[in-house]
Amino acid sequence: MSMNGNSPAQHIVVAIVEDKPGVLQRVAGLFRRRGFNIESLAVGHSESEGLSRITLVVDGASAPVEQVVKQLYKLIDVVKVSDLTDEAMVSRELVLMKIRCTGENRHEIIEIANLFRANIVDIATSSLILQITGDQEKIDALLDLCKPYGIRELTRTGTVSMVRGNRTTTVKEIESDEITKVHQSQGRRVSDSQELPFSSD
Repeated sequence: MSMNGNSPAQHIVVAIVEDKPGVLQRVAGLFRRRGFNIESLAVGHSESEGLSRITLVVDGASAPVEQVVKQLYKLIDVVKVSDLTDEAMVSRELVLMKIRCTGENRHEIIEIANLFRANIVDIATSSLILQITGDQEKIDALLDLCKPYGIRELTRTGTVSMVRGNRTTTVKEIESDEITKVHQSQGRRVSDSQELPFSSD
């Protein structure tokens, strides 16, 4: 495993794309034609209106990361591509799993969930649903412990990642004077010598 909790044989690539119908289909079609194996794909709106962020985890054995980036840039709807594979980053995935249980072993599963800081979001007479957020290593470890009880259903969102520190994958960051106007409109005083806050004070 890498320092980010992902396999070293995997590439993590973030693409900023225009928020138009069919874009995801074209990205998936490109990977299919080139024989690139997608381990996971997560897509959603970005911080910029009209743009979406796609996070791709690609099998390194099936495609050099340089080729992945190059091919993505050939799609007209792709605005920016960032390779995060060797970056210091935060990677997370959300997982829901329904586990078979009985009155006798339910407490064991709850103890396992507590160890991994997983949330129990539903309990029935013969099953319970766990919700867990974490990197791939953490999630795989929990899955291995729960398999003997019987995993009845499993759904994973796919990995999303963000570079640590000041670097971003954003196309265009909001200018500081625009941020200042937002804070001033909410009655906050922002000093020129202070770094602007990014969370509500």
